[in-house]
Amino acid sequence: MKLPLFLVDAFAERPFTGNPAAVCLLDRLRSESWMQAVAAEMNWSETAFLLPEGEGFALRWFTPVQEVELCGHATLASAHVLWEMECLEPDEPAVFFTKSGRLKAWKTEDGTIWMDFPAEPPVACAPPIELLQALQSVPVRYVGRNRMDYLVLLDREATVRRLKPDLERLQQLDIRGLIVTAPAEEVSADFVSRFFAPRVGVPEDPVTGSAHCCLGPFWAERLGRTRLCGFQVSPRGGRIEVETRRDRVYLGGRAVTVLQGKLLAG
Repeated sequence: MKLPLFLVDAFAERPFTGNPAAVCLLDRLRSESWMQAVAAEMNWSETAFLLPEGEGFALRWFTPVQEVELCGHATLASAHVLWEMECLEPDEPAVFFTKSGRLKAWKTEDGTIWMDFPAEPPVACAPPIELLQALQSVPVRYVGRNRMDYLVLLDREATVRRLKPDLERLQQLDIRGLIVTAPAEEVSADFVSRFFAPRVGVPEDPVTGSAHCCLGPFWAERLGRTRLCGFQVSPRGGRIEVETRRDRVYLGGRAVTVLQGKLLAG
């Protein structure tokens, strides 16, 4: 059977910006090896697989080399596809069952898609030598870690933009990835960031929703506000609205479908 397949630019207001994600609508349960093979074939940072389940959809995310426990932009892309394909009514929330629990997305009147994600605040820690070596002597103001990633606060936005971490050294760390951040100076936002995850097959991710589950609580504490805006200063770039609510983080953004087709090798 031919399976509907989409390429969606997430956290984007126009095509060819934000973070591309493939979204595949499944007709039945598929093996992990099959989904991983499809994700490797797509070769985007994430491929999302959706299957109707109960009141919502089972959702799994795969990079080109492995499955991950949480992904923001592919969830945003999945919700966008469900509304665009009229699998859901415009005012009906999208409910997802994932390895990070039950997630929900909804669309506001202005077209923004909001997602209810778990907060993943960092805990301050001593940086391992491999991390400092990977950062190559940039000014570090703070290092923390959550269950997935290291978070490093740098001195200024320009340092974040210029950073060229040693990806081979990052691969030696037992983490999903590295978030670097600083106060925003050149863009209209509260903070900027970049995200590197070579260990899971993503050298640099264009716009990373799940990283903002960490960045949101981190910057909310420092700025004394629960409503924030982050801008990921990768070459493609993207804006993420963030609202912290105790142990949850609301992430907001838009999405654009750039390709629609059928997966023939089912």
